[in-house]
Amino acid sequence: MELVYREMSPGRSYLKRAYLSINLWFMGRAIQAASRVDDQVRREFRSLPDKFTFALGVMPNGPYLVIQKSGTDTARYIGRRIIGQQIDLIMEFKHLEAGILTFTFRENTPIAFARDRIVVDGEVNYACSVVRIFDIIQVYLLPKIIARMAVKRYPRWPLGRKLVNRARIYWRSIIGY
Repeated sequence: MELVYREMSPGRSYLKRAYLSINLWFMGRAIQAASRVDDQVRREFRSLPDKFTFALGVMPNGPYLVIQKSGTDTARYIGRRIIGQQIDLIMEFKHLEAGILTFTFRENTPIAFARDRIVVDGEVNYACSVVRIFDIIQVYLLPKIIARMAVKRYPRWPLGRKLVNRARIYWRSIIGY
């Protein structure tokens, strides 16, 4: 008796892709805003080369966020497309589910790296700077109870720094400055 197996392909996850797309869009704008507001983010951008461009996204075809260093220590959100741009560092989740795990804050970025869910194409020391920037942004954007799960080590910042900079980053992210 010959067994016949029907080949099945996974369904499209439109909701997950939309969630990641919105999350990456807002995070890109927040990185741009934080580079103008927070000294620690500016120091991280200062350590990167001029016109350094990095992208974070999901394999095989997105969504992505693309950030370029502009000036000495600020950043500019370029958009969602990596095609046709010279990108110095690309960090990609291997699949949609890996991105969802990280962006629903069930797994932080260092653990995603350790579990081999993220592929880095570029220099590792620059990737470490970018991960530190993402951690700072997540501390600003998320409530403390969720941010503790999203970052490896929650910082001890003065309350004024956290509240004032958080408000400034949210405001600049919304207006796109």
